[in-house]
Amino acid sequence: MKVLVTGGAGFIGSTICSALIDHGGTPVILDSLVTGRESFTEGREFYRGDVADGALLDRIFTEHPDIEAVVHCAALIVVPDSVRDARHYYRENVGKTIDLLGHLERNGCRRLLFSSSAAMYQPGPDFTVDEDSALDPGSPYASTKAMVDRVLADVAHGAGPGGLRAVSLRYFNPIGADPKMRTGLQLLHPTHALGKMVEAWEQGSTFSLTGTDWPTSDGTGIRDYIHVWDLATAHVAALTRFDTLVDDERPHTVINLGTGRGVTVRQLAEAFGTVTGTALRTQDAPARPGDVVGAYTRCERSAALLGWRAEYALEDGIRHALEWRARLLEL
Repeated sequence: MKVLVTGGAGFIGSTICSALIDHGGTPVILDSLVTGRESFTEGREFYRGDVADGALLDRIFTEHPDIEAVVHCAALIVVPDSVRDARHYYRENVGKTIDLLGHLERNGCRRLLFSSSAAMYQPGPDFTVDEDSALDPGSPYASTKAMVDRVLADVAHGAGPGGLRAVSLRYFNPIGADPKMRTGLQLLHPTHALGKMVEAWEQGSTFSLTGTDWPTSDGTGIRDYIHVWDLATAHVAALTRFDTLVDDERPHTVINLGTGRGVTVRQLAEAFGTVTGTALRTQDAPARPGDVVGAYTRCERSAALLGWRAEYALEDGIRHALEWRARLLEL
């Protein structure tokens, strides 16, 4: 299977490409390299450019007429940045995806797998969610993901037989790296919790627990930390089973991806100390703009429809992230 992967030079997109290759598939990468890393495309078909560039999309499909599906990972993802510049986030994440849909339709590509987000859910009293949970995006970033899901549903339902079919994979907080160390987090200064913990550990400084008065067991936000390789194999499973997930009656399907285990940020810090052998110094701090209490998913639908469950433990994700970080600093 040949698959166009937008954002394929980023953390998640590049890992999906590796999983696809391991499964016998061929990724074709489209990435603007705004945040992606060009070295992640070495030995792979790569086009540098924007998903809204119609001429470039036409060229890609002319040169690769056997592309069977698109995995759409290209997006801006930093929550505080989305609060500061919401218009930019809506233009990049929503507006350009709408442009992309037009380019795919013109080139006869009808299968789209959208790398969505579970940040849009309103958590229940126990902080669990499933695909039918109410939506309540807590940031402009989360709102852009929810809006794209809505656009995909509406376009797919209106397309009729032979038109667009879309699957949205809503996932939680990815950690770790490709276990074979081909790719990992491409940024030297990441903004997510584990990345900040690694920085604090390297510098011998203190990690700020931003938000400590949430109604969780220890006051810190709760997350579903999923290993990025598990996330990548779930995308491959969805591609493999794509035509069983959607049809003319159900042209858009939503599937959550997670471990089914809620972990607070304080618990993540404790696990980090266990892996490194040194307790991480922490301090309580106010929540950042756009922060939410968080949630974790119930996994029945992903198991039933994809035949998939997360396999890696939290500690595996931390260990692989540290191993990749050491390699990244040498590149």
